[in-house]
Amino acid sequence: MPSLLDVGGFMLERVATGSPLSMVLVAAAFVLSLGYLLQLGFWSQPRPGQGKYPPYISSNIPFLGHAVAFGKNPIEFLENAYEKYGPVFSFTMVGKTFTYLLGSDAAALIFNSKNEDLNAEDVYSRLTTPVFGKGVAYDVPNPVFLEQKKMLKTGLNIAQFKQHVPVIEKETKEYFKSWGDSGERNLFEALSELIILTASHCLHGKEIRSLLNEKVAQLYADLDGGFTHAAWLLPGWLPLPSFRRRDRAHREIKNIFYKVIQKRRQSGEREDDMVQTLLDVTYKDGRPLTDDEIAGMLIGLLLAGQHTSSTTSAWLGFFLARDKSIQEQCYAEQKAVCGEDLRPLNYDQLKDLNLLDRCLKETLRLRPPIMTMMRMARTPQTVAGYTIPPGHQVCVSPTVNHRLKDSWIESLEFKPDRYLQDNPTAGEKFAYVPFGAGRHRCIGENFAYVQIKTIWSTLLRLYEFDLIDGYFPTINYTTMIHTPENPVIRYKKRSH
Repeated sequence: MPSLLDVGGFMLERVATGSPLSMVLVAAAFVLSLGYLLQLGFWSQPRPGQGKYPPYISSNIPFLGHAVAFGKNPIEFLENAYEKYGPVFSFTMVGKTFTYLLGSDAAALIFNSKNEDLNAEDVYSRLTTPVFGKGVAYDVPNPVFLEQKKMLKTGLNIAQFKQHVPVIEKETKEYFKSWGDSGERNLFEALSELIILTASHCLHGKEIRSLLNEKVAQLYADLDGGFTHAAWLLPGWLPLPSFRRRDRAHREIKNIFYKVIQKRRQSGEREDDMVQTLLDVTYKDGRPLTDDEIAGMLIGLLLAGQHTSSTTSAWLGFFLARDKSIQEQCYAEQKAVCGEDLRPLNYDQLKDLNLLDRCLKETLRLRPPIMTMMRMARTPQTVAGYTIPPGHQVCVSPTVNHRLKDSWIESLEFKPDRYLQDNPTAGEKFAYVPFGAGRHRCIGENFAYVQIKTIWSTLLRLYEFDLIDGYFPTINYTTMIHTPENPVIRYKKRSH
């Protein structure tokens, strides 16, 4: 029989994924059992007219605030707020105050700020530390994290990318053999699995890739399940089922990596892969990475990029299925660049696939994988004439910035040719930020482009894709990454 903690954990998990009944139940539970947090969280929020705080969107729901409305459709919530209050506004969710900065000018505050003023660890460590582990990423002081990012970047270079292209092409062909000549399949599910296989092969190396069976793939999925609204909004000690699965998967994957790292250290054999890169590098003070740090960084490298690539790949597929003329132009481009006989891909050809590149950029504009980038204000911040006090979670939404009519012509339309101009939003530095900007820009951006373009080059050669009865997926807002809802696509083998 489940304990009260189990039941409570299940209910809290449901509220974080938008279940209406549990919203009501948990709201009641919070009001009764977390009254002191209400005192700290709700009543301490700024009210209209207090100094020069940003406009504050009040709520009649104690503690939860706007969590329900935001959870149902965050993009609509933010766009409506932008229309009513302008580029800077604040609101409360689960006892926390969020201040959003929309539009290029306001967003500049986050991307140009110093970490000691607008801090990333204060926001992201609760998400990343249970998944990646202690001692890496946002669990260490920012200067150490920046050193770790540099270490990873040394293994993400053009020489490596040139080796990755044939590996990704081979993995893609192998994976899609099971699809047969035609049918209807869940594209997002398939691409999520393929991305793990290709990323592990390229970023971790042959040894770890060879250990990837169904059990390990499930461990990755459970670990990946740690990136949820529940993990972001709720205390980490709660007995949520997803938290338990995440923590168990973390331990088991770390043990797999430890064995590979120790075997490599003891054998003295060298491989041209990320494991070897991390075994060889040292911090500025000469200290090498521990096995625990290497394992944590390998997990982070895989899972941080997996979201971007699998979500973006799936959305790209549906945009191409919806616009068959662009899909056929992309196929024709394959023949023009790679030859009529469609020889195996290489890195230099990828760079010349300009239409596919523009389609990918436009997909990242309309469906950026990360809807919100956050920092915690540690010092008062001034923007657009307002002062944001310490303690606010300061946010930028690439999704909203990429759709603003002030910045983009026909902002909701899929128009890859808008990138034929050098910069469709010239003068607006932060109107297009799918991978972030500044010192926190994603280090895996170039690998993601190589991976997605190689996968889709291969798929365009194999299949024609169509929507099923015209259905284009809606956005699933219950996940931190905005994935496609019911992403089933129709495919048919090409007759070359």
